[in-house]
Amino acid sequence: MQHTAGKVDCSPADVGYDEHRVEALHRHFDRLMDENKIQGASYCISRGGQVFLHGAVGARSVPDDGASMRPDDIQFVASMTKVFTATAIMQLVEDGLVRLNQAVGEILPQFSTPPFDKINLFHLLTHTSGMHGDYGTLPNKYDLTYWGAVGGAFQLHDATSEEPFDPISAALALGVRDEPDKQWIYSTFGYVVLGWVIEKVTGRSAHAVIEDRIAAPLGLVDTFFMPPADKLDRYMVTPWFADRIEKARRGEDIFWGLPGTGGGMSSTPYDLNRLGNAFLNHGELDGARILGRMAVEQMTTPASSLPSYCWGAGGQLRRYGIGFDKADRVEFTYSDSTYCHEGAGYVQLIVDPREQLVSSVFIPFTERNVFHPEALYGTQNVIWSGLT
Repeated sequence: MQHTAGKVDCSPADVGYDEHRVEALHRHFDRLMDENKIQGASYCISRGGQVFLHGAVGARSVPDDGASMRPDDIQFVASMTKVFTATAIMQLVEDGLVRLNQAVGEILPQFSTPPFDKINLFHLLTHTSGMHGDYGTLPNKYDLTYWGAVGGAFQLHDATSEEPFDPISAALALGVRDEPDKQWIYSTFGYVVLGWVIEKVTGRSAHAVIEDRIAAPLGLVDTFFMPPADKLDRYMVTPWFADRIEKARRGEDIFWGLPGTGGGMSSTPYDLNRLGNAFLNHGELDGARILGRMAVEQMTTPASSLPSYCWGAGGQLRRYGIGFDKADRVEFTYSDSTYCHEGAGYVQLIVDPREQLVSSVFIPFTERNVFHPEALYGTQNVIWSGLT
């Protein structure tokens, strides 16, 4: 299939990358499309800060409207948002406004009573708070979620009451699954709570803080929360987020009145690659500094190691940084210093400091609620196979 090339700084050979493995990557994507597992792929790969591979292949929309995917197409990046949120919290740490071991209840009073009073910012950042996980992560007989608790309470709230609706208290009525520091439970709602923390500490929208203090300084011109009207036509239409695009077109709230800090941002592979290079360069890129070196080191090295039962892990220890996953499992071929994050739909950002390689790939699956490991993990291994 025809792969559309985007802007690059150099050739693969210029940065010690085997050009034949570029062909292998293209064949890999073509095969996955032939098997109807992905609608296409959009990718940006750099080494030593230089982009040597940038392109796209496949259908821009599902169902296919005949338009081809483009390298600068925008997609909702789901849980990749958590890296931005964690960065914003670390900026507050560097400013002396919060501490990682600070109890959430000192900032949000709703967390000041048991069983929530033992939860601190570090727990939320590393998914070790004991709060309930995302839908599908663990057995959940009644499919109860914090979002469901908020929605149910909102339906019962008397709109004429002088008491404003309190979504935090509504969510916490669901309780917790375990005590902090007992197990790793992937909780997107924990990052929604971090959005409320940002807002309480700064007095501003968490969305505005992240866009102004991270996206703008790094020149991430296609990275934001609420999609601007003039960029909606550049969105990939995927089975995961087609409804969200339509809501955005109508100017509706796509975050249900909550901070979108758990999974609400949009971006491009090129922008995410710049973010990865900022971390690779100790918090700076092109003269813009978003974090200090020590904060970056703390975010990108293992900060916790607890048993995980999520997605059938069976108690395997999960090493996790602050906002970044170590994902140091046998199925990966990258260096042991590598850190990464994924987003449903599917999005991945991987940073390998030893090899100075940053890979950002959008691989939208053709169906919702399916997972193809050969698409996600196989792609990583093909990319890393080109290093010489």
